Amino acid sequence: MRWRGAAWDVLLAVSGVVLDVLVTWGSWGGPSAPVWIAALFSLLAGLPMGLLRRRPGPVGLYLAGLLVVCDQLGAFTANTAQILLPISVGVLARTRDLRWTAPVAVLAAVATAINLADPGIAFTSNAWFYSVGLIAFPVMVGRYLRSRENRVPADSAPLLDLLLAGGGVACAVLGTWPFWDSGALPVWAVGLGVVLAGLALGVVRRLPGAVLLLQSLTLVVADQFAPRTESSLQLLALVTLGVFATRASWSWVAAGYALTCSVTAIATVGDGTEITFFRVVALMAIVTAPVAIGRYVRARQAGARQAGELAVERLRADRLAERERIAREVHDIVAHHVGAMVLRASAAQYAGATGPAAEALTDIRETGHRVLEDLRGLLTVLRDPVWDEAARAEVVLADPGDVMRDAAARMAAAGLRVDLRLAAEAAAAPLVVRASAARIVQEGLTNVLKHAGPGARAEITVGMERDAMTVEVRNGPGSARPEETLPSTGQGIAGMRERARALGGRLSAGPVEDGGWRLAASLPLPDRQPAADPECRWTAPGRTA
Repeated sequence: MRWRGAAWDVLLAVSGVVLDVLVTWGSWGGPSAPVWIAALFSLLAGLPMGLLRRRPGPVGLYLAGLLVVCDQLGAFTANTAQILLPISVGVLARTRDLRWTAPVAVLAAVATAINLADPGIAFTSNAWFYSVGLIAFPVMVGRYLRSRENRVPADSAPLLDLLLAGGGVACAVLGTWPFWDSGALPVWAVGLGVVLAGLALGVVRRLPGAVLLLQSLTLVVADQFAPRTESSLQLLALVTLGVFATRASWSWVAAGYALTCSVTAIATVGDGTEITFFRVVALMAIVTAPVAIGRYVRARQAGARQAGELAVERLRADRLAERERIAREVHDIVAHHVGAMVLRASAAQYAGATGPAAEALTDIRETGHRVLEDLRGLLTVLRDPVWDEAARAEVVLADPGDVMRDAAARMAAAGLRVDLRLAAEAAAAPLVVRASAARIVQEGLTNVLKHAGPGARAEITVGMERDAMTVEVRNGPGSARPEETLPSTGQGIAGMRERARALGGRLSAGPVEDGGWRLAASLPLPDRQPAADPECRWTAPGRTA
């Protein structure tokens, strides 16, 4: 779906514009930044974030260029571009390979160096550290997340917590360390508080409420005793609020939102700051963004869990349905043999058996009748209320060998080139095993027609080993795709595997070297009577290979 996730893109674009407004608001209306020019720069900086998910490379190049231009013009939007640039590079490293990431990261580091360099001041090692570190860190995070995609181990939660803790410390320290000696507290006390605030993100997934309280307290203390450090600590509080929104109910989220708005106001509103309606709305909007993101992530996680539970339930229902059909077939098999036994006993009675033999035959006939009644009662319990003649027709009542031949003939008429090899000695196998083999052949041929299409060649081999019946359905690559998609529940192989498992056997399916597909099953034999007849070979009329 082309526009799927459009709301997320709009939210990113709006968040980028709001961020620039908050960063540059103090310069709006000045002689060098008329309101319309400042608003234009806010749009230029924020709107491209709406393309970040789909085009992270071009967005990163654009922000690097915007950073250089704004730095040369002396525009405060350079600060916003410097914030958004590492984010875009991190997203690029997460979604693209190094062929895209490396050149964009180098250009981003160069743009950062140009922004940090001041005219007439030597470019020190600290400046080089910032220029490379601000870009290298998000690249490493993005590449790490990309490497863990689709193969996250079961114990990956500690790794994620460690990553959050490291990111929190890096963000807090890099953003505040030049100002550790600017307040009343000693440098070691400020540094310790900053590091602890960053490390707290390592437990935010487990204790989001406690971490939010800690970040709020740290932000208030920093505003009073360590000026100019609250900006980076504010970012940690917003991240914590977003995680809190993914875990807590709406009532607790509202309380966390009110707390974060309060401490954000304390940290951003000074003694001489004029409080206007627009500034209040802007402050509330910036705190609303992590809440919206957190609730969105919560909804996606809930949807993923429901989809997983639905898939499990569907698989369980299909397995139960397959077992029910097997039970019906077992009923018919047992009923057939018991009925034959009763008929033979009755015939022997009518033939004039007397004495103890007649009593034994009578007992056999009565016991057989009771067994048949019990089987009918059991099948009534197993059947659905809507069990009708169409469903009864699915039970294998004919000889399984004839069922396989009929299935091969039908598929040949549909366009497949079918070659059936049925060992004559397979007729001596128990009926339940042969019936299961017939079902597997039917389903395997249906899959060949469904996926390979008319014109494909299918080879079916039903043979006998020392203690098992083997079934193999192999097809080559299709020469034509089916014009119409055949109906499917997507559980055909799962049903066949369940049927084989019910008999104590095994089933495997997978592609082969020539581009085709191979389905193989082994069905154990409780008893086997060997037959000396040679193998018979049947090839669909008109489809001889």
